[in-house]
Amino acid sequence: MTRLTILHETRYSYERPVGFGAHRLLLRPSDSHAIRVLEASLTMSSPGEVRWVFDPLGNCVCLFTPEGQADHLLITNRLVIDRFPAPLAYLKADDPHTAMPIAYPVEDRVVLTPFITPVLEDRDGSVFRWAAGHLRSHGEPAMDFLLRLNRSIPDRFAYHARHEEGVQTPAETLRLGSGTCRDFAWLMVESLRWLGYATLFVTGYVNSGAMRGAGATHAWCEVFLPGLGWMEFDPTNGIAESADLIRIAACRRPREAAPVSGVILGDPGATRLEVRVEVGPLLITAAA
Repeated sequence: MTRLTILHETRYSYERPVGFGAHRLLLRPSDSHAIRVLEASLTMSSPGEVRWVFDPLGNCVCLFTPEGQADHLLITNRLVIDRFPAPLAYLKADDPHTAMPIAYPVEDRVVLTPFITPVLEDRDGSVFRWAAGHLRSHGEPAMDFLLRLNRSIPDRFAYHARHEEGVQTPAETLRLGSGTCRDFAWLMVESLRWLGYATLFVTGYVNSGAMRGAGATHAWCEVFLPGLGWMEFDPTNGIAESADLIRIAACRRPREAAPVSGVILGDPGATRLEVRVEVGPLLITAAA
């Protein structure tokens, strides 16, 4: 078990004062066998109505509507959590649920179908061919195939941090040969869906300054495997089921996983967005 402290500040600065509509904040993890929330503090620079809900996927969502007008909006989220590592589990070589085709029980498929269905079209088949090209044989264990695909992205693609909003399509990432963590996660999510795997786009943080994606929000993917459930794969760093991954939310599409989204009323003029993320072990100072 590792005890961590997390600071996530989001500041919007506007050239002119604006009003605000509803905002949706995805900043707090749900308690689970992997993460226990010990302390949580969410503060905003403007007063307003706050309501907490769970979305259809069980993500913890804060609905916030700031009052009045302001030339900036500052949202500060502080967490203290315990992160419990889980060992990477392999499917046995003789398990019938092999890499292709992946076979889900009927009762699971009823729930998983939306996450098996690709969001985007693969008009020229390039995304499918790229993913299928990592298969060694149709009978190999699914875990072997998934780890190979996950590792191939940091080995073959250039990582470039990008602060602008938006995600490249999987086809664009393949064509460019580069991207940021959310581009790589979306490439792996959609390519696996074309092979029949149930996948989710996940956002959160990474607890290691040496890893790509540190110092900002991070993105990776989860894949559902029979007998194992949802398994974490981070194609930006080529790691799987790592205790350094701190899950905040999982969604079908990237646009549903934005940490902060909302509406402003009026003409803001020039807008500046600044994000600060700090993740590290909790330091306890002994009393004198």
